Amino acid sequence: MTRRTVSSTGRPSPAFAGLAGSALLSLLWATEPNLPARTRVAFAVLVAIGLCWATFGGWAVTRRTPLFARDRVVAGWLGVGAWLAFTVGALVIAVLRHQLEPSLVGVVLTLGVLAAANLRAARRARAVLVRRRTELAGGNDVR
Repeated sequence: MTRRTVSSTGRPSPAFAGLAGSALLSLLWATEPNLPARTRVAFAVLVAIGLCWATFGGWAVTRRTPLFARDRVVAGWLGVGAWLAFTVGALVIAVLRHQLEPSLVGVVLTLGVLAAANLRAARRARAVLVRRRTELAGGNDVR
């Protein structure tokens, strides 16, 4: 049995992308030892987000049963989590500087709307597939 780095749709898996991103950020971080504290924290958060995507990708690629869009819902929640981490970090920096930039508010709101819309679409797609699975199983909810 071989491990796949490409999803069943032929696209690179989030596992590969997450690991590559985390590795590149870690390499950059390691080669710049005199970074400010807030930059080190930002790098740590970005590496953690990349590792979350890598874990998710590994989980999604190794499943042997149909996921019925469960992977899309998990990806949606990861997007919301990454948005929350970004928002909290941006707000902390804004509070420490005593200055809230309108462009930052715009970016935070735009990313939040996109993350929520993606999660909602994923949940709807999963609901449709689960409903169809139940119909095809004759009304018995078989997992």
